[in-house]
Amino acid sequence: MQARVFVTLKPSVFDPQGTTVAEALHTLGYATVRDVRQGKYFELEIDATSADEARRLAAEAADRLLSNPVIESYRIEVTS
Repeated sequence: MQARVFVTLKPSVFDPQGTTVAEALHTLGYATVRDVRQGKYFELEIDATSADEARRLAAEAADRLLSNPVIESYRIEVTS
C-alpha cells in the first residue's frame, strides 16, 4: 500500500518561505494568489494488510520523524 504524507506548518506559525513565494508570484503577474504555505510531501510504500494499518504506521512515522508536532501538522492519504 502507498501512504502519502502531506506536512504543513500550522496556521499560527509564520511561513517566510511561503511569503517569499507569494511575493514572487505577484511580481510575475499572479495577483490573484492571496497566500502561499509551503510544506513537505512523502510517499511511503508500506507492507500492510489493511488501509487502517498503513494509515497507523504512516501516522507513527509522521509523529516520530517526518513532522515536528510543535509547529507542523500532517494529513495522510492511503491508496492500495
